[in-house]
Amino acid sequence: MTLFKAWFVAGVTLLYVASGGLAATTVTVNGSPSHSIPSTLLLQNRAFQQVTPRTSAALNAWHAFNGATLTVIADSQPVSSALPNSLQVQFPSGRGAVGFSNEGFWGIKVDSSWTYDASLYYKFPTSSSFSGTLTLSLRNAAGQTLASNSTTIRGSQTSWAQVHLTLKPSSTPSALNNQFFVTIDNNSGSTQTVNFAMFSLFPPTFKNRPNGMRIDIAEALVEMGPSFFRFPGGNNLGQTVATRWQWNATVGPLLNRPGRVGDWGYVNTDGLGLLEYLQFFEDANMEPIMAVWSGYALGGTNLPENQLAPYIQQAIDQINFVIGDPSKSAPAALRASLGHPQPFNLRYIEVGNEDFFASGTYPYRWRDFVGNLSAAFPQLHFIATTNAWNPLLSPTPQHYDVHVYQTPSWFAQNSFYYDGFQRNGTTYFEGEYAAISTNSSDLFGSPATGRLLFPTMQGSTGEAAFMTGLERNADIVFAASYAPLLQHVNGTQWTPDLISFDAGRVFKSTSFYTQKLFSLNKGDQYFPSTLPSRTGTLFWSVTRTSSTGTLNIKIVNTAGSAQDITFQLPFNNVASSGTLTQLKGSATTANSPSTPSAAVPVTSTISTGKTLNFSAPGFSVNVINVKAS
Repeated sequence: MTLFKAWFVAGVTLLYVASGGLAATTVTVNGSPSHSIPSTLLLQNRAFQQVTPRTSAALNAWHAFNGATLTVIADSQPVSSALPNSLQVQFPSGRGAVGFSNEGFWGIKVDSSWTYDASLYYKFPTSSSFSGTLTLSLRNAAGQTLASNSTTIRGSQTSWAQVHLTLKPSSTPSALNNQFFVTIDNNSGSTQTVNFAMFSLFPPTFKNRPNGMRIDIAEALVEMGPSFFRFPGGNNLGQTVATRWQWNATVGPLLNRPGRVGDWGYVNTDGLGLLEYLQFFEDANMEPIMAVWSGYALGGTNLPENQLAPYIQQAIDQINFVIGDPSKSAPAALRASLGHPQPFNLRYIEVGNEDFFASGTYPYRWRDFVGNLSAAFPQLHFIATTNAWNPLLSPTPQHYDVHVYQTPSWFAQNSFYYDGFQRNGTTYFEGEYAAISTNSSDLFGSPATGRLLFPTMQGSTGEAAFMTGLERNADIVFAASYAPLLQHVNGTQWTPDLISFDAGRVFKSTSFYTQKLFSLNKGDQYFPSTLPSRTGTLFWSVTRTSSTGTLNIKIVNTAGSAQDITFQLPFNNVASSGTLTQLKGSATTANSPSTPSAAVPVTSTISTGKTLNFSAPGFSVNVINVKAS
């Protein structure tokens, strides 16, 4: 239900045992595996996209400096047809440096070890004899210059020209409330008017990609060892037909990307476009699960069947951009011209998003989209997005996407959710799930009524209990992803989220570490064992990484007090010691900006053997790794 979707790992599932009593639970593990486990943008409002000219709102994040006058105008000769607005600035004479600043997204991180790439387009509406110095700089809240670079501009420049300068800070301030400045020294004796468009300020990016990912956020994602990334998000597909996500409006030069008002109320610049997504997936060794818009907009519009053809063709073109042959497909040829002649990796296509909101029209939309897309791409797998088996769809879906937001206790109590599903060839993608509230009567309410601002250990252990059920049912649950993935702590529309961040810091939640523990200890063989009580509070799973002979024993305690458990391991040789990685806390323990490391995994060595005794602390997620053969 958000711009970006988090992931767990494709097909991660476990098995658990629960016990509510004081006596130790004894778990007998079957010696034969039952199934395999399936394996930065710094400037806000930088191009005045989707704003109303000559309004104060159009100047969001921009501020005049030393007497300049700022107006966003509908330019009669814009920098591009996709970006019709420009910032018109009047620079009075004789006042020294005059100009304007951008506050970034609640600040800008300045680091003296980085070199920043800064650029803008400018022109003079009317030719003049002016010649002056244009300076780009980074300054702190006190006005101290941290980095600057200059060039000369002339009034004879009446067509759009780009200025590109690098900024190397001289120091690293601890505060994040720094700003980007553009100034001109006007000593001409008269006011000068200059139009500006498409500003950009980038620090180094992940893998040095143009328009790439913020390094610390990307590294946090990679740290979890993700197998896939669902994109371009769920509801991000579109609130209306006109504002839907369109792949072709997100590729090519930034000047050709108009942006759009996203479903959560803010403007998407689409600087992170289809190509940038795909490059990031390659760099992070993730597989994409890509959605196509399928005729339903979240605002309630359902297209009639006789109007679907152009949207089906747009979906075909979107897929061809990703995997098509450049010699046979124009979108694929475009991909090749942008530097990636080889196809990207793609196996899964999600047809729409949360179409249980439009189940009345989904049968014909599914039929027409899948019929045409599967004819063009018979090698791909298509995922349905209505409730599973309601309504009945033709062709029968190979896969369903299931979403659930609930309380911590719901997740623990529903760890057997998939055990009763038919094994009929259809598999499931738990595409969105999270414990979001402690109040089942008001799940989507406010923090005052139980809504969580950040994941808590109570919520994370509930999710972990549910994940053991996903792993146990990995023969039919092929992927799962926590959602939402990312939130800026100063501008969020949904809580809680897996990873929070501000202008310079990343905050990894307790659910982040839970996902990481499961992801990095997935294994490739699942071993059946004694089942837990469906109403219990102790859950477990046993998998093995066959290449190393390492058992991965995951134990989850969703109660507040410690619980004992004994594993009887059916192997001839079990190492006498192993590694325990443990995440624990109280019910309300949360990693937030004020307590970023309240609960983090701790690794230690423990005694192990064919009989393995363990005491799981209250509200804990535990992983024991031990060699066995």
